[in-house]
Amino acid sequence: MRHWITTALAMIIGVWALVVLESARTGLSITDVQFGETPVTIYTDGTDGPPVIIAHGFAGSRQMMQGYSLVLAQAGYTVHAFDFEGHGLHPMPMGGDVNALDGTTQRLVEQTRRVLDQVAADEPVALLGHSMATDILVRVAQSEPRVGPIVLLSAFSRAIDATHPTDMLLITGEWEPGLADFARAAVQMVDGAATTGQTVTVGDVSRRAVLAPFVEHVAILQSRVGRAEALGWLNRSYARKQSAPVPPTGWALLGLLASITALAVPLTRLLPIQPATVQPLSARQFSAVAIVPALLAPFIAAPVDSRFLPVLVADYLALHLALYGVLQLGVLRALGRVLPKPSALGAVVLVLWGIGVFGLALDRYGANFWPTPQRLPIIAALALGALPFMLADARAAFGAPLWQRLALRGALLVSLGIAVALDFEGLFFLIMIAPVIILFFLTFGLMGRAVARATGPTTAGLALGLVLAWALGVSFPLFSA
Repeated sequence: MRHWITTALAMIIGVWALVVLESARTGLSITDVQFGETPVTIYTDGTDGPPVIIAHGFAGSRQMMQGYSLVLAQAGYTVHAFDFEGHGLHPMPMGGDVNALDGTTQRLVEQTRRVLDQVAADEPVALLGHSMATDILVRVAQSEPRVGPIVLLSAFSRAIDATHPTDMLLITGEWEPGLADFARAAVQMVDGAATTGQTVTVGDVSRRAVLAPFVEHVAILQSRVGRAEALGWLNRSYARKQSAPVPPTGWALLGLLASITALAVPLTRLLPIQPATVQPLSARQFSAVAIVPALLAPFIAAPVDSRFLPVLVADYLALHLALYGVLQLGVLRALGRVLPKPSALGAVVLVLWGIGVFGLALDRYGANFWPTPQRLPIIAALALGALPFMLADARAAFGAPLWQRLALRGALLVSLGIAVALDFEGLFFLIMIAPVIILFFLTFGLMGRAVARATGPTTAGLALGLVLAWALGVSFPLFSA
């Protein structure tokens, strides 16, 4: 009865989520086009309203920005959301020096100007961007009379001064205090007494800084307050009064992904049962399984020149995961915990459910999950590390209590943290992998646990190794120095 109730609840939540997410797109024409090499999605309700260019942050994609794209399009704006070089479905890698203004920054500024060339018409073009894109958009507007109002999410840019940009809204998450201070300071450049939530106008310069409650750097992309503020600012600048609903698409996306995760459990009951023996580890044995690879992998990998993939730190990550997995499998084998025979059907079902169903939903409503041809060799290389890691993790976690499963995943994060400490400049971007790892185990990890109970840990390890390689391969930005 408990399983039936859980399945029914997951289906109800999934249906509600789909209704909310699809309703947000109702009445809009959503078209994918190419501006040269740049993939662009155009959102319009057919009224040919003022043009808006929307740009994502680092390791993002145009899908991640659709919370704002859809609301603005429903209000009559013609939205053009694009993928930066190295991101989403853009086939070209980022290039240049990431630490120099005339390097990567300048290349992305020039790319945005090329998009502006395609979009600009009689009216000034509004710009909206998140995180990394905020600095890019501010610099684009420095010498562009074609640019109108600017909306910046989680902004930081040293190019902002007391007179530029002239028409700017800064939206910051309540849980990112450093950037909230920056936004307030940007407004106080115009009026030293200005406070958050106050619109100030001095001469030709108008600015406003607002806080989006209960969100941080990523959740701000689905903030209902943030989206309403963005629409209000553009309406003010263009003297428009059009309104649009701001649906809870963030909660709907979480609900849909949670329901897909939960429905993996009843799906496994359709598989031929191939149970494996549970052999609990003692506290001493578990300590060896968790600690030995966590400590040894970063020190073995640190001296190795792992720069063989055109993706930031993904090559090192593949090496680290491979070493981690081989070491952990060695410790497990020494303790008599060998890998049982896998179920090919179970592995195929988990891969198809994880990439096909979960990935399709994520790609349509949340973030890019499909690779360009250039990323397929990267996914294959990552699989060489992800497979041994996930095989070891699945075997170590099989039948383990919750605290041990949490400790195993925490040990990996500690190990990656040691790697960053050993080479902070070269491996700084490994920091961004922590949220991906956590989300992976909260979703795919739960699916894998259900499959492991039915067909053994080897099945789950093989499938999740491929899914992890896929997820990492489509997430990391392509980069060519």
